[in-house]
Amino acid sequence: MSRLTAEHLDSLTPNDVVVTDTAPGPNSDPTAGTALGRSRAPEAPSLADPDHPLVTIGDSLTHGVTSGAVYRTELSWPALAALALGQKLGPADFAVPSYRGPLGGLPLNIEGLLRKLQAKFGNDLSMFEKLEFPIVLQRLLDGNEDYWERGDGSKPAPTGTRWSNLGIYGWDLRDALESCAGRAVEMTSEPAHDGFFGATPDHDNDIAAASVLAPFGPSATQLSAADSLGAHGGIGTLVVALGSNNALDAVVSKAVKWSGPGFDDLDRKAAFNVWRPTHFAIEFNRLVTSLKKITATRVVLATVPHVTVAPIAKGVNTDPKRRGKKWEDGSRYFPYYCDPWIEEKDFRPDRHRHITHQQARAIDSAIDQYNVTIVDAVRAARKQGRQWFVLDLCGLLDGLAYRRYEKDSKAAADNQWVPYELPKPIEHLDSRFFRSDRSGRLQGGLFGLDGIHPTTSAYGVVAHELLQVLAVAGVTSKPIDFTALLARDTLNSDPPALVNSMLQLIAPFATRFVSRA
Repeated sequence: MSRLTAEHLDSLTPNDVVVTDTAPGPNSDPTAGTALGRSRAPEAPSLADPDHPLVTIGDSLTHGVTSGAVYRTELSWPALAALALGQKLGPADFAVPSYRGPLGGLPLNIEGLLRKLQAKFGNDLSMFEKLEFPIVLQRLLDGNEDYWERGDGSKPAPTGTRWSNLGIYGWDLRDALESCAGRAVEMTSEPAHDGFFGATPDHDNDIAAASVLAPFGPSATQLSAADSLGAHGGIGTLVVALGSNNALDAVVSKAVKWSGPGFDDLDRKAAFNVWRPTHFAIEFNRLVTSLKKITATRVVLATVPHVTVAPIAKGVNTDPKRRGKKWEDGSRYFPYYCDPWIEEKDFRPDRHRHITHQQARAIDSAIDQYNVTIVDAVRAARKQGRQWFVLDLCGLLDGLAYRRYEKDSKAAADNQWVPYELPKPIEHLDSRFFRSDRSGRLQGGLFGLDGIHPTTSAYGVVAHELLQVLAVAGVTSKPIDFTALLARDTLNSDPPALVNSMLQLIAPFATRFVSRA
């Protein structure tokens, strides 16, 4: 680690954040370098034929959000992994919730919105159509809002199928520990505000939470739902991917609010968007205690990605001579991170919301400490004879970091960057903010139109990495067919023609479209 000076540090960073100037390498060993200790049966069960071969707990990444909405859940990474493991999608096997709506999905499907606009205006906008555009846009958004607030989408969640995928977008560690179906249903019953330009419906996260947990009863949490599945037939592999929302909103909102008293209180934690490492460790250790009570042959814990890599945070430089350059040669960081629809030449720190390179470095350093906590939990469990493994989502995303490493050879060398080799059918995709026009895709393709969540193709990569971890555990699977998956990835196989045009038109209020992390 190189010596840090005041230039690297933000004065508001808590003292338990160990700020570093280099990135840790990928964790290539799912066992965390720890052999299994003597089993403590029956605490560490091994089930020959569990009724639930795969169960997943997580946030939006697990739920299957892409381009702002959870929609095609059959293409989420849990569903893709389940198919590769020989399961079928459906109530009798691997069950995933589904979401409809006029634009397709909850809360706001940006791709679905663009398809509707393209059907109305074609592949380009004339001067007259640009004047009509705000009216048509408002009508589409209002229709989506009405569906979820007052229409069919607002009706009570069905209570039949008990889902195998327990991901709920927007949830963090405290939500997984405590938030329950009854609370979500109660919140959805509160009056919704019918805004003139409501980009997202009120109580959308509670609607999603109720849809996942209601089948398990009003007191069900993510953890108790998984425990119920384990108690009724057992779980083969339980995958837990939580923690991103303990830091993600800082780059979405472009404001850093470190956790303080109330970080572990459902009603108070919204005041914070980056958990101090000590607070994260307290919450995660509580999670681990609950996980050990669940009847599962093996548990896979995913690391937390460096959220500053996501293209929702666009690195910019205000020095005209250093456009597109880092704050210093070889650094991982740009001087500022702003919203991706702001052109670098137009960015002004006094006009546009942003975080600084010091803040970005502190966030990443805190996440590095989160991941130490996660990997240590795997090591400790394995010493107890439990088949626990690490899925390194952090290393995966770092390996795809386009502007941070791939296009900066000095930063790549100084940080001993290990690039991730994408499967050939999708090797042309990258991690930049998605852009397309009437000629097709211009850049990006691994992140959807919200700049936060993976595309269908990228979900395939996550599923592939999980299968690699399970192979170490002796679990066999079929490979992911990325050619077929790319054909089902509508954003990349048939890029919307109006992305660039729409970004220019909605830039003044575009934050409404990515308000949910």
